[in-house]
Amino acid sequence: MSTTAATDTNPASSVYSALNSKSSAKTSANSTTETEDRFLKLLVTQLKNQDPLNPLDNAQMTSQMAQISTVNGIEKLNTTLQAMMASTSNSETVQAAAMLGKGVLVPGTGLALKAADGAAFAGFDLAGPIDTGTVTINDANGVAVRTIKLSGMEAGAHTFQWDGKADNGAVAADGAYTFSVAATRGSEKVEITALQIGMVTSIMSGSKGVSLNVGSLGNFKMTDVREIL
Repeated sequence: MSTTAATDTNPASSVYSALNSKSSAKTSANSTTETEDRFLKLLVTQLKNQDPLNPLDNAQMTSQMAQISTVNGIEKLNTTLQAMMASTSNSETVQAAAMLGKGVLVPGTGLALKAADGAAFAGFDLAGPIDTGTVTINDANGVAVRTIKLSGMEAGAHTFQWDGKADNGAVAADGAYTFSVAATRGSEKVEITALQIGMVTSIMSGSKGVSLNVGSLGNFKMTDVREIL
């Protein structure tokens, strides 16, 4: 079955439609000019009909002109801001598209172990340099399975790997684990953000900006990405 679209063969109707669409496109651009024209016409009319014995106060006229100038400036500022926001959104979309299929470090404490992968990977973001630290890996019941020592690290994002073995040398079962990180610089604790690794499977653009779908880890903002692997 084929579908045929109806065609308007009336030339006058086509011309009207074309003119109407152009007029609509110009309405927004001309709104400020029309407002200024109306104001100037009213001002000229007011000057022509003023009482010679009680003329329009110069300060009042200056105030009125300043007000219309302010309105004009605000409209231009709004137009500029809208253009900047649109440009930023387009830029974020392009950057996000480049992450598709790539691994990223995002906030979270998850750690997935699969013997077939040979090791499990995760990371953390240090607010400052550290002297010593410890990564503690826990099973689904919250029981510590393995501890990994850290030393002499600079501020920023870092990754670590777990070979899948417990502290006693036994091979841990495949599954979902969690981890925590604690570290110090001298005698002071250093603020740390745990980071989990996932792959960007899709991107979404909405009223709140661009977000990344990182598989089972969920959706994250562009600013949540600490490192692209």
